[in-house]
Amino acid sequence: MDEEQRARRWFVALWTIVTVVKVAIAARLPLFVDEAFYWQEGQHLAAAYSDLPGLTAWLTRLGVELGGHHVLAVRAPFLLIAAVLPWLVARSAAHWFGAVVGWQAALLTVLMPLSGTLGLLALPDVPMALATVLCADAGARMLRGVDAMSATELALGLILGALSHYRFIGVIGVGLIALLWLPQGRGVLRDARVWVALAAGLLAWAPLLAWNLEYADAGLRFQLLDRHPWRFHGDGARFLLVQAALATPLLFWAMLVVSVRGIRGEGGGEGGTGPEWRYFALLGAVSTFGFFLLGFFADNERVSFHWTLPGYLALLPVVPLLLREWPRKRRLATWGLAVAGTVLMLGYYVAVSVPGLRLQAAGSKYYPENFAGWDRLAMEVEQARARMPEGTGLLADSFKTGAELGFALADARIPVLDHPLNRKHGRAPQLQLWGLQHDGRVSAPTLLVVGATDVKFSALLAHYQQLCSVVGPLPPPQAVNIDHGARRFLLFALPAARHSGACIPPAVAHIDVPQAGARVSRRFSVGGWAVKDGVGVTQVEVLLDGRVVATATDFTDNTWLQQFLKGGSRDPRMPRVQFEVQVDASGLPPGRHWLGLRLTGGDGSVETWAEQPVVLR
Repeated sequence: MDEEQRARRWFVALWTIVTVVKVAIAARLPLFVDEAFYWQEGQHLAAAYSDLPGLTAWLTRLGVELGGHHVLAVRAPFLLIAAVLPWLVARSAAHWFGAVVGWQAALLTVLMPLSGTLGLLALPDVPMALATVLCADAGARMLRGVDAMSATELALGLILGALSHYRFIGVIGVGLIALLWLPQGRGVLRDARVWVALAAGLLAWAPLLAWNLEYADAGLRFQLLDRHPWRFHGDGARFLLVQAALATPLLFWAMLVVSVRGIRGEGGGEGGTGPEWRYFALLGAVSTFGFFLLGFFADNERVSFHWTLPGYLALLPVVPLLLREWPRKRRLATWGLAVAGTVLMLGYYVAVSVPGLRLQAAGSKYYPENFAGWDRLAMEVEQARARMPEGTGLLADSFKTGAELGFALADARIPVLDHPLNRKHGRAPQLQLWGLQHDGRVSAPTLLVVGATDVKFSALLAHYQQLCSVVGPLPPPQAVNIDHGARRFLLFALPAARHSGACIPPAVAHIDVPQAGARVSRRFSVGGWAVKDGVGVTQVEVLLDGRVVATATDFTDNTWLQQFLKGGSRDPRMPRVQFEVQVDASGLPPGRHWLGLRLTGGDGSVETWAEQPVVLR
């Protein structure tokens, strides 16, 4: 009893701390791009959507209806589900392996970073995790005998999963494999009540199937074909390292050991002698190893590290049985690494939610651009519209900009141009259904908002050229550089009638020397290039912390740039677009400073380019 009370006290204490911290972070953390789009879907209620079944959008709508228009309200239903999840794991594990194991399994659910941070973001993985735990528990109960309670729990889990994500089909498949693997499981599948539960779960897919039938299988094609290369690539080799980091190394090793024992049919550890421990182990093993193999052929461009979570949630009820076999020092190290991992993950979200801390990552590949700058952009957009005629419309270049601006301005109907990102993320069909896919022809003054950092740099000029063909000649843009341009937007004040004449797109530039983050002496060279189609760049001012420290008006040849820029440049000065100047920073203190450019075009337009950090010695 003392061990049980101790385990329960540890769980309740850490669950309370983590839950409170998550709520505090969720109240400050800007919406992730996908969250903003799910909010937008929730403002257009439907049975299903192009990218997902309906549940995620319904939950965001429920949150804002009850809690008001706030990021915490959007995330509140997901935080609540995530808070309940460890208690369900405790209930399931305790039923089969005793109360101590139950509380320990629940504590592992809180401390494993992948599950411990669940609910911070309003994502479909949260209700899908709940559905997974319900189905896994129901399956284990059925191994000892099917009854109305277990069949109802299975049906509920299957319904929630079907309404959460296409990926839940994989969870169903893994569950069926685990049941067919075990003699007791094959007996379960002979019971009519199980098939009634399966039928209820199947009916829950009806809205999604109906949507796909009506719209030429657009959602299915995206999830199963368009987003996956389905050819071998080496990125799957990173699976073990990434998962070891997200589950913490010793806990990940423990889950692998349990998985292998489950496949081999070996003992599950002290107290793990019944079919239930092997059922949980098989669920986790088939899921984890399946995603490992899938990683060599499936989508390697978008985030997919969280796909393994359902398998881990099945393994956690069994892991404490294995930990009992380990030496005390290794057990303590396992718990300690789990705590450290969760602290680091929560610390990352804290850093992202605090502008001053987020700024420290500007100019590096770790900058969290999908979380950054939306409030600042909304403020700049409102100020720009105030300077334009009354009734000026708003037009976004992609679903990302449209959804995030929509939430910031409480407007779920911002029209969006056709953009590669809309198709890449499966959102284009939904935008068309809402009537928000815009052809670029405007009949009233319109402010066009373009995310310059949403396009691969080598394709940026081609993207501007494409904008010219869609909306016509572009006026000089207002640049909104967030966190020194790590996140960059351009605002174009489009007139009511399309102007005639050539379109002059924004300038594109790059600092070749010094590289971002480089340590430089007080006198150093700055070299790079700058192009502007149609008119060229006549002057490049080098800025250090916003002050002009050098000016370039003479340019030399750059012979490789035309091959680098997709579509090529129509700058009349090509190839004489390379510049180099000497900077004297002797009056500045040592440490980190920001190096930038101000570009003057041949038409007199002036644009401030993004900045990059340099360290003065």
